[in-house]
Amino acid sequence: MIEEKRKAISWPVIALMDFVTVIGFDDIIYNFQNQGLQVIGDWILLLILFVIPYELIVGHLGSTFPNEGGGLTSWIRHTSGDKMGYITAWSYWVISLPYLVDVANSTVVALGWLVNGNNSMQDKMSNQMFALLTALIFVVFIFCQHRFANSLQILSILGGGAMFVVTILYVIMTVVYLGKGGQVHTQPFNIGSFIPKFDMKFLMSLGLLIFAMNGSEFIAPYVNEMKDGKHDFPKAMYLLAVMTGFLTIFGSFALGVFFNAHHLPSDLKMNGSYYAFQAMGNEFGMGKLFLYIFIITQALYMLAQLAVLVDGGARIFLSDTAKNYLPRFLTKTDKNGLPINGYWLTTFICTVILVLSATLPTMNDIFNQLLNLNGIISPYVTSLLFWAFIKVRMKPEKFQSEYTFIKNRTFALIVGWWCFILTIVAATFSIIPIDAQAFSDKWWHMLILNIVEPAFMIILGIILPLIAKWERNKNK
Repeated sequence: MIEEKRKAISWPVIALMDFVTVIGFDDIIYNFQNQGLQVIGDWILLLILFVIPYELIVGHLGSTFPNEGGGLTSWIRHTSGDKMGYITAWSYWVISLPYLVDVANSTVVALGWLVNGNNSMQDKMSNQMFALLTALIFVVFIFCQHRFANSLQILSILGGGAMFVVTILYVIMTVVYLGKGGQVHTQPFNIGSFIPKFDMKFLMSLGLLIFAMNGSEFIAPYVNEMKDGKHDFPKAMYLLAVMTGFLTIFGSFALGVFFNAHHLPSDLKMNGSYYAFQAMGNEFGMGKLFLYIFIITQALYMLAQLAVLVDGGARIFLSDTAKNYLPRFLTKTDKNGLPINGYWLTTFICTVILVLSATLPTMNDIFNQLLNLNGIISPYVTSLLFWAFIKVRMKPEKFQSEYTFIKNRTFALIVGWWCFILTIVAATFSIIPIDAQAFSDKWWHMLILNIVEPAFMIILGIILPLIAKWERNKNK
């Protein structure tokens, strides 16, 4: 059994495992391109009004159901019934797949920078080769994950820890750069520049902002692998909130120093992290030292994300009630307790999504569309987390927790409803493409993909229970 092969996970390790699914340097880059310096104000507002409540709500739910291995799926099953448990399991698992494609894409980009030392891969490589290498990353990774039971924790500690340290390094070097009289590349650079504008562009960006900061519930299936999950899981959420706040606010500030926010490269979302560390090396006369430090960190970080997302997502999908709605072959586990066929279904769906998106004109367009797809589907499903919290707080006598987020029941429900509505609004506006000129051919192409790809996932989610029902009838 998997419990015999893995040692109890400490809460700092849980925080690092969660950190790799929640926020990274790339997430700051993505939203910096959308909002410029105003994103600093966005991060501060969202940190107070969304992220801190969100992560502590996860802590509350994790403490309420410390022995459940399905995470959000189990929480919904206990509060809203078996059928909603399956819908949540499928929805929550499937939303991770476009991001898995995005992570695999980013791994290929990282390898391109490692080999070439620049962004020339996007000019040399065809879209078809890019898609093939991405699929190959999946296959190789799943093979390794299948063979090494403890690879998840090792990669999370290395990847998450290295990314946080590198980001701190970037912020420190920014302070040193300013201290020696370095020029700020974004002008004006003042308090007024950080204040967000609540316009249509903000609404179109909101889904990606929330997507950048959500995902902490992905670690919930590991609560029952902690020594004292009831008490220690909320500690991990507090640490995660601090790390998230530091990374987003100070990281965006540092980007405004080294980049002109009013004139950004069109491929900033795909290559911006590398440009950032390359620019730092140039400013300090250290060549490509910082760049290669980041490239290696990024590669480890992306592999850690693949580890947590593939393993944690499959656990959620194949847990408890969801098994009643799935064909038997999907519920099969190997000797390490890993749902290997679930991994291969993951690869299949990711390949279909990648092939559809590969119809876009350039590699940069593919990257941007897959990234923005996450800002649509992820907040929709995250809203289910707040629904579970609302249901729990409505029946405190039934759902008791060692850790309580907001003791006043009325205020707790107001916060739950606020987060629920915010995520729905953000997801809906994110359907509108933000990386193409409105109503251009590319804009329509992206809009169609933003509708067709989620529809494909929904249809598949309907087909699988029908197959399971056919199997049960055949057995009878």
